[in-house]
Amino acid sequence: MSHVIEMLNIRKEFPGIVANDDITLQVEKGEVHAILGENGAGKSTLMSILFGLYHADKGVIKVRGKEVRITNPNDANDLGIGMVHQHFQLVQNFTVTENIILGKEGHFVLDRKGAGKKIKALSEQYGLMIDPSSVIEDISVGMQQRVEILKMLYRDAEILIFDEPTAVLTPQEIEELMQIMKNMIKEGKSVLLITHKLDEIKAVANRCTIIRRGKMIGVVDVASTSQAEMASMMVGRPVNFKVDKKPMETGSTVLEINHLNVFNVKKYFAVKDFSLKIARGEIVGLAGVDGNGQSELIEAITGLRPIESGSISFNGEKFTHLSIRERNEAGLGHIPEDRQKLGLIMDSSISDNMVIKEYYRSPFSKNGILDQKKIDVHAQEICDAFDVRSGEGIFSHAGKLSGGNQQKAIVGREMVLEPDLIIAVQPTRGLDVGAIEYIHKRLVEHRNKGKSVLLVSFELDEIFNLSDRIAVMNSGELIDVVFTKETNEQEVGLMMAGVKNKETAK
Repeated sequence: MSHVIEMLNIRKEFPGIVANDDITLQVEKGEVHAILGENGAGKSTLMSILFGLYHADKGVIKVRGKEVRITNPNDANDLGIGMVHQHFQLVQNFTVTENIILGKEGHFVLDRKGAGKKIKALSEQYGLMIDPSSVIEDISVGMQQRVEILKMLYRDAEILIFDEPTAVLTPQEIEELMQIMKNMIKEGKSVLLITHKLDEIKAVANRCTIIRRGKMIGVVDVASTSQAEMASMMVGRPVNFKVDKKPMETGSTVLEINHLNVFNVKKYFAVKDFSLKIARGEIVGLAGVDGNGQSELIEAITGLRPIESGSISFNGEKFTHLSIRERNEAGLGHIPEDRQKLGLIMDSSISDNMVIKEYYRSPFSKNGILDQKKIDVHAQEICDAFDVRSGEGIFSHAGKLSGGNQQKAIVGREMVLEPDLIIAVQPTRGLDVGAIEYIHKRLVEHRNKGKSVLLVSFELDEIFNLSDRIAVMNSGELIDVVFTKETNEQEVGLMMAGVKNKETAK
């Protein structure tokens, strides 16, 4: 096979960090080539150089055997290179068609009808199932990603780069995306897949280039290399995929939810007559397909959404009408679902973000005046403990961090406060296996100290790996609560579809 892409001896430096250190990447025509590495390993930087968003300090790029200079994304598009970014580049109140033709409108007349026909044909050809007339804000995240894919196909891209494409998808959408990639390969296209999810690499990739701390570690044939071998190459040590947990020892009730009803934005009940107790010393996993009321339930507990009826108690005290700050001070921690909207202030430094919940009290503030030195020391301790990496250290804006490093910063900030209950929503979304192993270990340690965790995850293996009990939600209702040891993924999967447990179905 011929090389469709060659990136030879690429070097890229940012202030204080070498992101790519003499990396060589060779992609064959008609393959899915995975690029595997930890958060901050340099994967996205390398692909941003190929797409013209960054310029390499050293090295050569060849496309189809010919040396090229890619100075901006238009150059990349002209060479048949397209990229689906981790955070989508879409105009929310435009239709699918308008987003796809944006920047490719033509000279004088905008032919929406003709464009819509071409988009529909492409959608059917690759199994994307997209309605060209849909408005972006009305469609799911998974569908929005398909619009990004259609954008590339509309521009006749032959080489498609996916940057962490499954970070925001449900398990079913991930499966569908894998099939879409296979369809692209059948059509003679080449796919570059940036990821740290080993099961996805095994499912879809032919070869894998592994990068660690900016250096290339090796290229492996995926079919003949185990997940454990790839994980070890990526992290530099063996990785334990199973969490070691001592038997659960529960204490008093931390959180008690009684007959809770909560509206969604359209004033329909998103949470219906929901009751649940969580005790000290346990991890309760909340399982369910995305969009079945989990977000609204968590917002009601954390104070981000009002409740219609029912009650929430925390450590025996009524909690329902407390402010968000009062809930935090009472001992509630929250790793939110959307790290950019709810977890961090993107234009502020990492340092300031690390004290966002406690800046107003000692030792970070005295008589209303911030002690920046103490804030910086605190932030540095979190970044060191949770391996948060950035070019300018704690003074970097949060928005400049990779998605995985943003996530580690939030997890670190919440966990150092040692709350009585930490609500962890998708805590390992966008993290590599080494970081996932570390976060899982910390959540279990939290539980072992006699604290509690409410884990919300759309990945069933994470729910089963961590949880002592599993609460299953469907259409806003609690279907059942089961002990993890006494159930399996098939039973929980059926409950997620609304089928009650055989014991409770009598």
